[in-house]
Amino acid sequence: MDQFDRRILALVQRNCQLKTETIAAEIGLSASAVQRRLRALRANGTIAAEVAVVQPRAGMTFIAGLEIARDNYEALDRLRHWAETHDNIQQLYYVTGGVDLIAVVLARDAEDYDAITAAMMRDNPMIERITTNVVLRPMKVGLYRPMDET
Repeated sequence: MDQFDRRILALVQRNCQLKTETIAAEIGLSASAVQRRLRALRANGTIAAEVAVVQPRAGMTFIAGLEIARDNYEALDRLRHWAETHDNIQQLYYVTGGVDLIAVVLARDAEDYDAITAAMMRDNPMIERITTNVVLRPMKVGLYRPMDET
């Protein structure tokens, strides 16, 4: 990946509907060169998806810390597969520290969250404990990845 690819990625992360002509003018390449590079970035998986970000109108966000039984690493893959089939689980991270995994969970309300976590624990008995933080107000939300050379 060269500097042109990084600049293209920086732009399309902010607005994936930019016209290739606009990107080309911004970075100093032809529109056809930008199209070729975008096609290659999609084909090699660098651009994993182009999505619409929907502004939430209702509901709550919860940060759940999950503890799993020790030396139960096959549980990680099972839980990842489970989370992929449940859209309320927005993000799932395997982490170091006081818990083993962190999940970002969207729910209508606390009762809905309880139902989601009850199903999670029922379907994934390796989860020993879930600690919950309720998001009072999002301060920054994003998935933008800086495109520096490191």
